[in-house]
Amino acid sequence: MMSELFEFVTSSGGINEWTLKSNGLRVLLLEDHSAPVAASMVTYHVGSRNEAVGYTGSTHLLEHLMFKGSKDFNKDKNTSIWTLLQNVGAQINATTWLDRTNYYELLPKAHLHMALRIEADRMRNAFLRDNDRKPEMTVVRNEFEQGENNPFSALYKALWAAAYTSHPYHHPTIGWRSDIENVSIERLREFYNTFYHPNNATVIIVGDTSAEEALPLVADAFGAIPRSPSPIPEMYTTEPPQEGQRRVIVKRAGQLGFVAVAYKSPPGLHSDTHALKVLRNVLAFGKTSRLYKAIVDKGLATSVDITASPFRDAGLYVVYAQLTKEAKHEEVERIIVDEIERVQTDGVSDDEVARAQAQLETDFVFSRDGALSVASYLNEAIAIGDWKAYTEMIPKLRSVTAASVRAAAAKYLVVDQSTVGYFIPKAKEDKQPQPEDVVPPPAAEAAATSSSPQSVPPPSRPVGSLGSRVADSRPIDGTRVLSLNTGIKEVITIEGSILAGHWVRFLPTTTSCLGNSVGALPCASASPRRTR
Repeated sequence: MMSELFEFVTSSGGINEWTLKSNGLRVLLLEDHSAPVAASMVTYHVGSRNEAVGYTGSTHLLEHLMFKGSKDFNKDKNTSIWTLLQNVGAQINATTWLDRTNYYELLPKAHLHMALRIEADRMRNAFLRDNDRKPEMTVVRNEFEQGENNPFSALYKALWAAAYTSHPYHHPTIGWRSDIENVSIERLREFYNTFYHPNNATVIIVGDTSAEEALPLVADAFGAIPRSPSPIPEMYTTEPPQEGQRRVIVKRAGQLGFVAVAYKSPPGLHSDTHALKVLRNVLAFGKTSRLYKAIVDKGLATSVDITASPFRDAGLYVVYAQLTKEAKHEEVERIIVDEIERVQTDGVSDDEVARAQAQLETDFVFSRDGALSVASYLNEAIAIGDWKAYTEMIPKLRSVTAASVRAAAAKYLVVDQSTVGYFIPKAKEDKQPQPEDVVPPPAAEAAATSSSPQSVPPPSRPVGSLGSRVADSRPIDGTRVLSLNTGIKEVITIEGSILAGHWVRFLPTTTSCLGNSVGALPCASASPRRTR
């Protein structure tokens, strides 16, 4: 029956891809039988990259409105999305970014069909009413204002706007304020009717299910939805070559300054992306990194980092530092540029490359610990153009050499292709004390997320057959060991409890210190975390 409904496409890293023949919907499935839960995610191949002046922020505003009800799931029928899903303990939300939008649920596997039916119904039957748009507009405008009041966010937005003159990456994902306030419900419906179709979406399912169980549920939920009546429009605007350094200054209330130096980076599927990832860790990951020692250790900044997220089109490789009160912007900028020029001239060492590769590989290993985590990483790989960019990441990272890092730095980190931004704090006129400005983690640049109510903790419930799969042993007098094979490769989670306290440690199987008890793993570098 599956062969009648679905066409198998490919497999990579234990993930299988199918296409629903009736409408072109793509489906990714990864089995993980470690717990009776499943993550369901629908990724739409549309983001702020597909917007233009007059309706910037439409993808994000639609994200909010698509929680307001659809034909079969709404308050009038007592079947609202939040009520149904939270009553079964689901975690639910949605996010929007430059190249994609996603809607997701993490829930007991028995309710997977309900999640799929909800997503299918709002794919084509969302209400999109003006009496919902008006209050949600104020919510989104409040999110916009929060970003305006965050020094880092304000500088980051100005930096992208200066770096791109033609390409829609110029626009912030949340949109420009005037567009947020004035876009009509008719324009939002037009955008929805252009992009929200099964042949412009991918369903991701990760969890305690199988193709035999899950694919019929997908076909039942989505199979009757037709393809888009017209081809999905391609975004064809390209950014012209940059012909000299650009500079932007933001002066607003705040306590600490920022310096950001951004360079044009290649599209996410380009092979040089991996060399730049390795360079990011060499320059700015941890206290032994070059920029940390050159800037933070000298008291010129409280933090330094690089955002190097891959995008579908050429993105930005941004080096930024949050300055201490006495530091000068020009001095910190000069150190950043000098360190990059030193890489271009002298290169990096094999040891630096090996250390960065180990760090990145560990990050990847941890990304597979949890159904929603895997689905989220696949979502980002889909956004740049190929979900296999996730499963094929490790071999490509391992192929990076010191020579390829130096070559990538020389090719992309060029002054004439850079945009420099300063955030210069000034005191508020009312002289009220301000909270400390905090640099968000790199992921915070990503998505404007739905402001819908947060998911409630899952209620206590029996774990079905999970308990029968737990091995119970006492290898040492007085010590009890419970173990469960999760099916997730290359990662072990260890948690131990004693009457005096509690500690948690995560170990990748490639790194450690459990000796013969769990396969002679090397010791993790993280220290135990203790709580009462």
